[in-house]
Amino acid sequence: MKIYFASDFHLGIPDHASSLKREKMLVKWLNEVCSDATAIYLMGDVFDFWFEYKTVVPKGFTRLLGKLAEITDSGVPVYLFRGNHDIWAFDYFAQEVGLQLHREAVIREWNGKRFFLAHGDGLGPGDKGYKFLKKVFEFRPNQWLFRWLHPDIGTRLALFFSRKSRYANVARDTKQMAGEGGIDMSRERLFDFAGEYLKNDPSINYFIFGHRHIPINMPLGADSRFINLGDWITNFSYAVFDGEELKLMTFKTGKPELIRPVNSGLQH
Repeated sequence: MKIYFASDFHLGIPDHASSLKREKMLVKWLNEVCSDATAIYLMGDVFDFWFEYKTVVPKGFTRLLGKLAEITDSGVPVYLFRGNHDIWAFDYFAQEVGLQLHREAVIREWNGKRFFLAHGDGLGPGDKGYKFLKKVFEFRPNQWLFRWLHPDIGTRLALFFSRKSRYANVARDTKQMAGEGGIDMSRERLFDFAGEYLKNDPSINYFIFGHRHIPINMPLGADSRFINLGDWITNFSYAVFDGEELKLMTFKTGKPELIRPVNSGLQH
């Protein structure tokens, strides 16, 4: 049993050349893991912007989509969590590529271990501005209005604002979480969310999130760990569960390498 988790590829930014380079690296990783994967979970923000018109989908990403279709055709299930950047993914991935889509958090159990899985956007305390915007983006009449924009106009507008937001947020979050002793988890909303959730459901062994772009593997309780998958912009990180243990890895050099876990953290 090997189950793989990866998140936050943000294909499409900052330009075509660098996005294509990351896409080829991602396809190389998928070639590496699909031979022994029981399942693959893509935990959101695969694309920096994705919107499905009735008859049009965004240009590009043919290598990734072809590889994912090949994997699902072979019988290995691939699950896609829609993140805040590809929130407008609807039925194209299911019909054409064979992916199984999720938007809300799900709980899975493998070999006696329970996993809480979510992209992570909108969870935890604070961030009221984004939570309001999330409701605006998910409001169906607004999606219908956006669909009336020509795809060239709508995509250019979305990518312009997405680039500004993504790079500003990564710089801010990294600065906030970088304490003198390393990562300051007291500032991490998803860590707080997982700790509060664990009080009501202590059976969860692993909380796995994307969204925050910083690879983290640290204890949350006596028998629970907090995992943030990092990203494929700078870290090229992912997690793998082999039926007994979950490891956080990086593929930055083109081969799997372990990211050492943090053995102490804030206990809830």
